[in-house]
Amino acid sequence: MQPIASRPLFLTIIRSAALIVFAGMPIFPAMGQANRPNILMIAIDDLNDWVEPLGGHPQVQTPAMQRLAQRGITFTNAHCQAPLCNPSRTSLMTGRRPTSTGVYGLSPWIRDSPEFADIRMLPQHFHDHGYRTLIGGKIYHGGYGRGKGAQNECDVWGLNASVGAKPPSKLIPPTPGGNHPLMDWGTFDHRDEDKGDWKVASWAVDQIETMATAPAEQPFFLSVGFFLPHVPCFATQKWFDMYPDESLVMPPMLADDRDDTPLASWFVHWELPEPRTSWLKENNQLRPLVRSYLACVSFVDSQVGRVLDALEKSPYADNTIVVLWSDHGYHLGEKGISGKNSLWARSTRVPLIFAGPGIDGGLRCSQPAELLDIYPTLSELAGLPQAPGLEGLSLRRQIQSPTAVRQRPAICTHNVGNHSVCDNRWRYVVYADGSEELYDLTSDPDEFHNLMAGDAASEQHRNTADRLAAWLPKDQRALARGSAHRVLEEREDGFYWEENLIDPNALIR
Repeated sequence: MQPIASRPLFLTIIRSAALIVFAGMPIFPAMGQANRPNILMIAIDDLNDWVEPLGGHPQVQTPAMQRLAQRGITFTNAHCQAPLCNPSRTSLMTGRRPTSTGVYGLSPWIRDSPEFADIRMLPQHFHDHGYRTLIGGKIYHGGYGRGKGAQNECDVWGLNASVGAKPPSKLIPPTPGGNHPLMDWGTFDHRDEDKGDWKVASWAVDQIETMATAPAEQPFFLSVGFFLPHVPCFATQKWFDMYPDESLVMPPMLADDRDDTPLASWFVHWELPEPRTSWLKENNQLRPLVRSYLACVSFVDSQVGRVLDALEKSPYADNTIVVLWSDHGYHLGEKGISGKNSLWARSTRVPLIFAGPGIDGGLRCSQPAELLDIYPTLSELAGLPQAPGLEGLSLRRQIQSPTAVRQRPAICTHNVGNHSVCDNRWRYVVYADGSEELYDLTSDPDEFHNLMAGDAASEQHRNTADRLAAWLPKDQRALARGSAHRVLEEREDGFYWEENLIDPNALIR
């Protein structure tokens, strides 16, 4: 008797058939709530792709995130919906784009908009379907959600995010833009245990251990939000020792990189506390900032590790889905700036990792993904019905088959009319005044060369830009009432940054 055709081929056919048969089924279909998976959601503030699973910096050491990636799937082409804390987190937690909510700045809180006062956020959706919900650290921006009506947002509120220990005075010279107290970095004599993120991790560990000793019949949705590497970038000396100054690798920077970007590219970060690269160089702070950021990334990774260790030691290790994300990226001197508030990869590309039951380990997916997709993805993985009005797409298909093509690109928005659109090869940027950028990420991963600059773009590039532009939101809600802080608005007489008319002649590079 002839043997079955090659065993690898046979297994491939069987797996493919299984994917077809089960493609429409959740990983935990129609189970009683006691059998549904728990959810552990870990959020990290201002973390760009400088993590081991994404390889954004050759020296970065993030063993906990790497361990999580080896247990699950990393979306290597994931992007935020806004390069700023409040609109990004609002989008993720509501499942709606900034262009749908009108939340573009650090204010307002989404509940202050009457039409969204009763919208069901991600934890509420899980609560509505039998989950016990807990939030500790920074999940919503600042203190949002913790005021009036806090009991309706989740079942248990833990510690809020905080810096923790601070030096007696700032470690760096006075910075432009008002010498903001958050603009500081470096090391001083303190303990890891004195940091806000250590305390948040300890709270999360306590919750896991407490639930393990007195398990409830209902599953849990535990959200844990870390502050670092948000400024001030303070870490203890041992984390700095991991990145010696004499061997520190600096991010790629091109002199005069902004010469081929339109004037409007400056409007979206017109006047900020985060200093320009020129100031960092003049004050010998560029290398210290990079070193401090890396040190803080490794420290916060260690806190992620503490939470993951507690989960792995608990009875919930095998029935908990873990998702880790950052709200947006961060510039460390690239494109002439530090901070976020741009529509380039350094500001929009973020870590996004899923792991847990039903998810194979060591997977990587290069299809475009959005933070907007987390809400529908978790709902589907847990076997819950989808909430109405979600604008994201479930990533379940890519989780089960990482090469499955996703037609829709990732879209990021920073104030009305300013967007980036990113697929597997291209990034297209358009500003509110109509000016454009286009980058070929296969040949120019650092986005140094704007293919729409100078003379008219080639027909190929024009066609590519038009194809990507077709995905832009057709309707854009105006600024929500109470919008403030990092808000750009076009009026009849020009563009206004935080209520002040922009004078292009006053540009500081």
